[in-house]
Amino acid sequence: MRRFEKNGWIGSIRILGICLILFWGQACRKQEKASSNVTQPEIRVGLVYDMGSKRDRSFNEAAYRGLMRAVGEWRIHAQEVEPTQPLDREEGIRVLAEEEYDLVVGVGFAFVDILKEVASEYPSVFFACVDGRVGDEPNVVSLLFHEEQGSYLIGMLAAMKTKSRKVGFVGGMDIPLIQKFEAGYREGVRSVDPKIQVLSDYAGVTLTAFNDPVKGKELALSQYDKGADIIYQAAGGTGLGVIGAAKERNRWVIGTDANQNYMAPGNVLTSMVKRVDVAVFETIRSVVEGTFQGGVLDFDLSNGGVDYAVDEYNQDQIDPEEIRVLEQAKKDIMAGMIVVPRSL
Repeated sequence: MRRFEKNGWIGSIRILGICLILFWGQACRKQEKASSNVTQPEIRVGLVYDMGSKRDRSFNEAAYRGLMRAVGEWRIHAQEVEPTQPLDREEGIRVLAEEEYDLVVGVGFAFVDILKEVASEYPSVFFACVDGRVGDEPNVVSLLFHEEQGSYLIGMLAAMKTKSRKVGFVGGMDIPLIQKFEAGYREGVRSVDPKIQVLSDYAGVTLTAFNDPVKGKELALSQYDKGADIIYQAAGGTGLGVIGAAKERNRWVIGTDANQNYMAPGNVLTSMVKRVDVAVFETIRSVVEGTFQGGVLDFDLSNGGVDYAVDEYNQDQIDPEEIRVLEQAKKDIMAGMIVVPRSL
């Protein structure tokens, strides 16, 4: 196992820890397979989550669901790494690459520079980056989303539902990726009523802004106190605090990434679903079927990559006429009749 000179002995210890986790997981799986007489899986897939738990009920968990769906569909050996600090991202990717996994997935834009470097060193390994455009390495696919399209529909719904004529937006890290959510949301609100005020706050300018529910709740409570009666959150784990604020104030909140309607029935108006699970699953499928290609895969309204969620937890909150309006807007976006801005 190689050591990285730039991290010294501390980095080596972390690598050893990750290796032990991988080894233990493999040993347990081999024991289970031996006892049940199951043959060795044909494809090995490694997935490195972004900071925070894979059970974050948002971005990471969506990737986890895609991986588990693939495990249930094909003969796959899956290995997961949950970083506890930023350096664990690169170390997890490198360990999986050195173990020659067939596919290694980095969940989040923070993996872009890591994968640019590691992919060139391991040309026989396939890599995927969720939410980040890596570059031109032939063994890397970038899984990108048109969040602004789903957010446009969310903005329309918020504008149709608001009674105070004030709605809010709480983002995680103040970067172009999250600004896409806000840009689409604002445009959707404006398309219904340009006089509706949109309040906006971001939790910070570093990656910790995606994992600070206390800050999320603080920002949301402030917006509710200023008159907003609906807040759209695009903030990862920080968004859990926004949902908590909605419950406390008995106002509406709009979830993001995963379908979060179930988390606060009666307070979650809907969720802007970003199908990271589908992106991960389809990338694994391409490896299984031998069709993997480097480059960019786009997920938008036309292929179900983004959408709004209606289910048993919120179906009584959205009128049939409102759904008709949203579905027409969806068709117009897909037809190119509505072009949603991707930046503020």
